[in-house]
Amino acid sequence: MNSSTEVPSFKLNSGTLMPAIGLGVANADNSPDSKITAAVLHAIEVGYSHFDTASIYGTECVLGDALFKAISMGVTSRQDLFITSKLWSDSHDPENVVSALQQTLTNLKLDYLDLYLIHSPMKLKKGTRQPAKAEDVLPSDIKGTWSAMETCFERGLAKSIGVSNFTVKELAQLLAHARVPPAVNQVEMHPLWQQKKLRKFCNGVGIHVTAWSPLGAPGTYYGTDALTNPVIKSISSKHNKSPAQVEMHPVWQQKKLRKFCNGVGIHGLYRWELRSK
Repeated sequence: MNSSTEVPSFKLNSGTLMPAIGLGVANADNSPDSKITAAVLHAIEVGYSHFDTASIYGTECVLGDALFKAISMGVTSRQDLFITSKLWSDSHDPENVVSALQQTLTNLKLDYLDLYLIHSPMKLKKGTRQPAKAEDVLPSDIKGTWSAMETCFERGLAKSIGVSNFTVKELAQLLAHARVPPAVNQVEMHPLWQQKKLRKFCNGVGIHVTAWSPLGAPGTYYGTDALTNPVIKSISSKHNKSPAQVEMHPVWQQKKLRKFCNGVGIHGLYRWELRSK
């Protein structure tokens, strides 16, 4: 990586260093594999090393191909990359967790993940995709699921383990029986949804909060069109920045990872300040 584009990192409770800015590879707009590959290769060239995918995204294989190509070309190395993926909700049964991670590793052409997350506390029937229906939801067994996640960590299949979309109550319940505490809780977070109560709890117990969709995920069935918010647009005009830069900058100032797919250069995030005036 070029030193001029070096990205700051956060030290997780597992001791692992996590780059503070990551590229989310979710393919919400059904882009062709060639476009995803080009985006990943370009991201590596401009300084990204953290890539975030998930089983349910359907992008693990194409991301794996792109990373393999980049490593083969000498553009990066496995040691310089930080790869995150997630356990989908239809694989929560403890006997399915390790095999789900092993399939993810096969898809990504990797021997280990840097971070493996439970995608959601919600358990679903096998084969359920998203958005899930009420009849697809099953009683959860987070204690059993987390125990299997700890097995993944102890076997070296994931250097860190964590969760996504967990509330304060759900985290407290998990921590009551966890041998290995979650390193990360990845949640939606942006100026319109600041997650203050959750951030305070996580800070108190040493769990790093990661922001997914810091732009609000406009255009998705679950997203918020935060980029068109009049306050955001006013601030962007005042500071001569884009709405995307303004959206993500408060998350950066709070020292939380943001995960996004395009539109903002790395230095455009943190080489300036927003003030309270």
